[in-house]
Amino acid sequence: MSIHSSLRQSVIANAIYGVLNPIPFGFFVAALVFDVIYLQTAVMQWDKGAAWLIAIGLVIAIIPRLINLAQVWITSRRSALPADRMDFWLNLLAIVAAIFNAFVHSRDAYASMPTGVWLSAITVILMAIGRINVSVQRTSMGGLVHE
Repeated sequence: MSIHSSLRQSVIANAIYGVLNPIPFGFFVAALVFDVIYLQTAVMQWDKGAAWLIAIGLVIAIIPRLINLAQVWITSRRSALPADRMDFWLNLLAIVAAIFNAFVHSRDAYASMPTGVWLSAITVILMAIGRINVSVQRTSMGGLVHE
């Protein structure tokens, strides 16, 4: 990927994406931790806290996913890295799993387990694999733009 092709992307969109993209991952990791704590303690507040974290993570995930959709598949489709495309699909699958997880967590706390913890783990694993894949490819390329 040349420097010129990466500069064609919108600076504002890149900034918004860079700020908002890690936030849903943090919410989903926290939801996974809350689910594991609920499995250990059976205190209902942990499950309800996880439900809120999943819902907030899904709301915040909308904007970076739309920016990523435009950058990977519309504006820079020829210069997008394979890792960026895979990250897009893995994040999309993670969001679908998180949507199902939100519905599972809307049930009674006892009824949401163990499905809730498995869906939380799947969401976090998919997002982590996407981030690792992008990081490895960009590191192997020596970074995208150093200037």
